[in-house]
Amino acid sequence: MAHDRIHAREPSHHVDRWSVGTIESVGERDGHCVVTVATADGETVELVVTFAIRDLFLSRLDIDEGESPVGERVWYRKHGG
Repeated sequence: MAHDRIHAREPSHHVDRWSVGTIESVGERDGHCVVTVATADGETVELVVTFAIRDLFLSRLDIDEGESPVGERVWYRKHGG
């Protein structure tokens, strides 16, 4: 399975290839992490990442341990995007 990409901080490389959004939810499906992100246009994007990537980007958000990431800004790329 091809996975999407997500960062908690603005990327410094290929900036024009990344989109910015706000986390609406983080869940699990079929052994993968699914992050739902709202775009500036009000659209919803579903990103599928590994649990290792989930743990990495959540650890880099400016939130306390156990605090919900909903409402936090992230940068993302859909696979092939």
